Amino acid sequence: MGDTTGRTLLEAAKRLGHRFEKIGLLDRALTHPSISSHMNPDNQRLEFLGDRVLGLVIAEVLIERYPDEAEGVLAPRLNDLVRKETCAEVALAVGIDQFLRLGKSESQTGGRRKIAILGDAMEAVIAAVFLDAGLDAARDMILRLWKARIEAQGDRPPMDAKTALQEWAQANGMKPPRYNTVGREGPDHAPVFTIAVVLETGATAEAEAKSKRAAEQAAAAKLLESLEK
Repeated sequence: MGDTTGRTLLEAAKRLGHRFEKIGLLDRALTHPSISSHMNPDNQRLEFLGDRVLGLVIAEVLIERYPDEAEGVLAPRLNDLVRKETCAEVALAVGIDQFLRLGKSESQTGGRRKIAILGDAMEAVIAAVFLDAGLDAARDMILRLWKARIEAQGDRPPMDAKTALQEWAQANGMKPPRYNTVGREGPDHAPVFTIAVVLETGATAEAEAKSKRAAEQAAAAKLLESLEK
């Protein structure tokens, strides 16, 4: 690992508030598949693990924070805090985008601002901290970086984006929104779906994610945001 790369990783670790014993874990967490190699693996396996660690920590927090709420109320709280868009927002707030290792083409096409790439990287970083120092260290970082978002939920749980959009359509005398798959990229073990949501008026929005369900939620959220504006 060169001096420049080493200094860059130390700066990234400082932003995260964690001192790595195995700095190579952070290097891998920031490596996108577009620039990976046999000697320099990408962050997808770490992303897989980090997603589970994040879900566990947030679920634990919500159970303690809302002792009287049923599972059906806790679920949308959890989904709101662990969804790819939230992870991407946290990544941007910390400045992870500045340290991502991307292939030339991905970098030139705005990869540092893509929700899927940022969200994956943030989850991979969580896994890197978990593997480096254990669950307590990962929990401390998550609670610190997610604190404002956890507190912002307040007493009223967030509404599922698809449900909210459907209610908006019904309130305005429209048929339920339609969701169409307009694209699918990537290998079979890690596909990325692009979903378009369309209202009866023709208003539409697109979003991509690693599952159709997540892409539908993201598209609904994006359309709701544009309607509110």
